[in-house]
Amino acid sequence: MTFGARMIKTGIAVTLSLYVSVWLNFTPPVIAAVAAIFAMQPSIYRSWRYFLEQLQTITLGAAIAMLAGMLLSNDPIAVGVVCILVIMLCIKLKMVETIGLTLVTVVAVMEASGQWDFALNRFLLSMIGIVSAFLINILFLPPKPKEQFNDQIHTAFTRLSLLLRTAISDEIKEKVFREEKQGLQDSLNSLREKYKLLEEELKKLKRAKYRETRQLVVYKQMLYTLQKGYEVLEAVHEHYFQADRTADLNKSFDRHLEKLIKFHEHVLLKFDDKLKPDSWDSASIEEVNELFMKNAADFYSEGREGSLRLFIVASAICEYGYQAARLDRLVNHVDPGGEEKAG
Repeated sequence: MTFGARMIKTGIAVTLSLYVSVWLNFTPPVIAAVAAIFAMQPSIYRSWRYFLEQLQTITLGAAIAMLAGMLLSNDPIAVGVVCILVIMLCIKLKMVETIGLTLVTVVAVMEASGQWDFALNRFLLSMIGIVSAFLINILFLPPKPKEQFNDQIHTAFTRLSLLLRTAISDEIKEKVFREEKQGLQDSLNSLREKYKLLEEELKKLKRAKYRETRQLVVYKQMLYTLQKGYEVLEAVHEHYFQADRTADLNKSFDRHLEKLIKFHEHVLLKFDDKLKPDSWDSASIEEVNELFMKNAADFYSEGREGSLRLFIVASAICEYGYQAARLDRLVNHVDPGGEEKAG
């Protein structure tokens, strides 16, 4: 986890919920603070969805807890049984994310042992926390998943570039390689989450415009291309150095990876509107890619020891090049602002 706006907003939401609770003379205010912590979400859409779902489950949970408190008091076994029932209902309603805070409300309400005024107090405290988190999330430093996604794409590519450029030559220190590879894997996992946020915001929070949908396709391909680059690293690590290789073959693999990395970087810079649109076309890289694969097939046909391993590596490299070329074609039709280009 890295330090960011969400951490700051969580602290502000907790502070706001505590102040509001004290101002309204609701006790204990810690319930509102806990609710605010649970309710802080990474996107505006998820904040709105969480607010609606939590409103339903908290109301249902509080009602069940109130009835159980009247009939069974606040006996520990009764509290546990009610919690199990509420968990089952949340799962049945497909609102699993709301379980944590709903259970906090259930326990707090059952503590009142059927007293309506105390139960209502606990329920309103939870709502204060949820509303505080929702308002802070949309008013103070609202989430910008698109900008975050773009920044992380470049960070991940920088790591991928370093690793691929030194993969065949085996120049990088083993410790640095492990750290950078782990960092790349973490970046890819984070990018997948960011892409989900982008997709949700675009398709569910508002009506998606055609040009925005096309841009989303580009983002998905950016992530997929990085994943294919990571798979090249895996293939090299698993197969390349275990095969019988010549110096010329090492140069061939190394040069081709260098070309693909440069092309990948070129496409990202083109998307950022920093290069001329037709300075390097995908057709040329596909021709080079096909020639590389043909040479790999010829080497495989010679039947040398470990040739199958080298062919596996070559296939992974070729797939990476193909996806980079596909990304280039998509970028040629969508500019950074999301406007579809003519032609």
